[in-house]
Amino acid sequence: MTTNGGFEPVFCTIVPPHVLDKLAQHEDPALAGPARRTLEHDAFERTHRRLTTVIGAPAVAPPKEAAEDKPLRTIYDAKHHQDLPGKKVRGESDKPGKDATVNRAFAGLGATFELYLKAYTRNSINGEGLPLNATVHYDRDYNNAFWNGEQMVFGDGDGEIFLDFTIPVDVIGHELTHGVTQYTANLTYFGQPGALNESMSDVFGSLIKQYTLGQNASEADWLIGAGLLAPRVTGTALRSMKEPGTAYDDDVLGKDPQPATMDGYVKTGRDNGGVHINSGIPNHAFYLVADALGGNAWERAGQIWYDVLTGGALQSEAGFSDFAKLTVAQARSRYGEGEELQSVLKAWEQVGVPSA
Repeated sequence: MTTNGGFEPVFCTIVPPHVLDKLAQHEDPALAGPARRTLEHDAFERTHRRLTTVIGAPAVAPPKEAAEDKPLRTIYDAKHHQDLPGKKVRGESDKPGKDATVNRAFAGLGATFELYLKAYTRNSINGEGLPLNATVHYDRDYNNAFWNGEQMVFGDGDGEIFLDFTIPVDVIGHELTHGVTQYTANLTYFGQPGALNESMSDVFGSLIKQYTLGQNASEADWLIGAGLLAPRVTGTALRSMKEPGTAYDDDVLGKDPQPATMDGYVKTGRDNGGVHINSGIPNHAFYLVADALGGNAWERAGQIWYDVLTGGALQSEAGFSDFAKLTVAQARSRYGEGEELQSVLKAWEQVGVPSA
């Protein structure tokens, strides 16, 4: 149940289509092949999710054994096939096994659960103890990770451009946050609402990494997907919240297209209206707020963003300015007329989004 009277289970991937499109056109079949197969699969999954939206997704009730302050995690192994969820390989009470991918997925689900519980007293993705399920070793050379409205799925990457998608904990947090958005504001996955949807996942994915590593705002790298790119790639991550447009500049992947301000806003019909590109603008606004306030970014800056996402006033069709105005109102409501409010106002002004 969401604030908008229902939820729309969408298919959300960490690697945007424009990156895979570039790879798919490469003359080397070792690079182009996995990218093409990933694009084909992602297109199929998006269609499947739309059908699920029309038909109605099954409601998932938290099992009775789930404790209010503990996650209930299950990891499955697809064994390089596409059937979900696959074979169960680790439950909540099981000890770590030899498969590092399984262990990382398990830990990442736990890190996400902990940030939402400890920082925002939210019990799992839906606030009601939703079990956290993930499938690893999905397909062969699958260059993505996704939330499909019900669970997490991780590819192993092709080893040439992308490595194992369980490596960056912020990728796990990013995808699970799509679930939080699904169960709260349910931001439409197109245009500015879609870019806000993606930005929410980047914001809280980054906060989950910072919380896990014990980093304050100045210590954090503000990168999304650091450690995911293979050694041959000229780049540090998929995206940068601190400096959008600088995450990679590679002869195969091309240059990071994210704008930091509305001056660079990209109008396109691809990628659901550029949701992974224009998300750089609200991403940068959040970074500016967190940097100005200092300390732990999940506290004041993160609290404002969380309050707006889950508070009920954010409509599913909200644009950047709608969201900005709500963050201003929330900063004033929670913290008064002090530095929190001033930081929020200044950040939106710097990225060119009206907030008054």
